[in-house]
Amino acid sequence: MPKLHKQYISIALFLLGMIVSACDDTEFVPEYAIEVPENLGDFLPQNERNLITEKGVLLGEKIFFDQRFSSNGKVSCASCHKPEKAFTDGVALSNLGVSGKALHRNSPTLANIAWADGLFWDGGALNLESLSFGPLTHVDEMNNDLDSLVGWLSDDPDYYPLFMEAFPNLGVSSASISRALAQFQRSLISANSKYDQYARADKNIFSSAEKRGLQLFTQHCSSCHQSDHFTDYSYHNNGLDSVFTDTSFEEVFKGRYRITRDPEDLGKYKTPTLRNIALTAPYMHDGRFPTLESVLLHYAEGVQKSETLSPLLKEGGKVGIKLSHQEQSDIIEFLHTLTDKEFINKY
Repeated sequence: MPKLHKQYISIALFLLGMIVSACDDTEFVPEYAIEVPENLGDFLPQNERNLITEKGVLLGEKIFFDQRFSSNGKVSCASCHKPEKAFTDGVALSNLGVSGKALHRNSPTLANIAWADGLFWDGGALNLESLSFGPLTHVDEMNNDLDSLVGWLSDDPDYYPLFMEAFPNLGVSSASISRALAQFQRSLISANSKYDQYARADKNIFSSAEKRGLQLFTQHCSSCHQSDHFTDYSYHNNGLDSVFTDTSFEEVFKGRYRITRDPEDLGKYKTPTLRNIALTAPYMHDGRFPTLESVLLHYAEGVQKSETLSPLLKEGGKVGIKLSHQEQSDIIEFLHTLTDKEFINKY
């Protein structure tokens, strides 16, 4: 895995591709310095129609934590994406929305989401701008109406000037709400864990168990949890189930097939990043595993056969990954080194 170095990338860009305004002059975006670890890539991925600005990020952060964006004034984006839990919620199937009803998917972390090219567990959203509309309006999440939100924000003496400063060509609109939230989420960069300190130069920081765990992880886990992102941002069937015939709830139990309609995608779900994994229990798309121990036990003893099971889990005529209890324990020791305390304590 590559060494980690910090670099500051100054983003000095023109605001292009936005909705055309009556003004012919191109709006200049002030420079905004974002700390991007070199091992995560040479630049921070952006949407060319929604280039990051400091005012956009700050507005998005304000919206993210504001419960008034829900119909009952009690639920914010942070209700299901809590900073102290690496922007997850600690619930198998979140019931923290307006209705109190459990959803059908586990709340994923938002750490380093800027690099993801498919969102939700099945890749059903292509970018962060489109993602926000679902939670804002879903009856069991924030249950709000976009027109009502725009009306309230347009009359709010606090929010209105912030929108006009961040998005002078859009003003207060559903588009500017989603773009502000997207900018904030792209700023959520996590890469200062114990592992990162080890990768930089401090090879003495790891215990013997952590070093053994890293070696085992590289051997058995890094094909899907690649590089210092600890994900390949792709979709795999990791043997959670053997049949995929449940068509309820818009076929959410069929995995990526729900989006692609390709039978080869039955049971496949997005590979989650393992950064801050010790904080994001319970695990998998449905939160079925309460601990890291239960996750490792699944791979060692519980993988289910199916036609679309990942080839990586059926090598040598056997399914799963052969791991002793000690090896499982060592991998878990390593996974704990991926916790970034600076990241979770920032907000």
